[in-house]
Amino acid sequence: MRRQQIQPYLLMLGMALALSACFNEPNYSDTPEIEFEEIYPYPLQAGTGVGKARRDSVVITVNFKDGDGNLGNDTPVPSGDSARYASNGGWGNYRLRTFRLINGKYEEIRLDVTNTLFFPELTKGKPKGPIKGKLDFNTTFQYGTTFRMYPTKFRITVRDRSLNVSNEIETDTISLPFIR
Repeated sequence: MRRQQIQPYLLMLGMALALSACFNEPNYSDTPEIEFEEIYPYPLQAGTGVGKARRDSVVITVNFKDGDGNLGNDTPVPSGDSARYASNGGWGNYRLRTFRLINGKYEEIRLDVTNTLFFPELTKGKPKGPIKGKLDFNTTFQYGTTFRMYPTKFRITVRDRSLNVSNEIETDTISLPFIR
């Protein structure tokens, strides 16, 4: 009788060992890799008062993989980290470049709001190791009293705390307002 009581525990222990042996940690590069998933524009209705003009909001979703999991930064970004990023290209850990179609050619438009972007540390307090997931970035484009809709697309790059730069991806094209 005692033998029968031990067998189920041995069976569960054996199954647990077999299942844990099936899990292999992913082997991602320590240089981040990103992939475009989607761009989702939606209008925001005008409200009353200053700063409540009609505008379009855009959410860009990017998939990422990183072998050592050191994506993101403390927020607010410590001044030493900010200076390190600034002296290595002048951008944060997320670079969003805006291109609009003008006279049949996409031209880069520099927007102050996207000069230096940061996203929070993704693995704060967790051990070093491979990670994957999604990053959503949200920005808005104002309508003015004189504006024009332009076909617009974005190019995105991220980098980790070791300053390893990912591949650059390009979004689909959408129409957005630009104030003249």
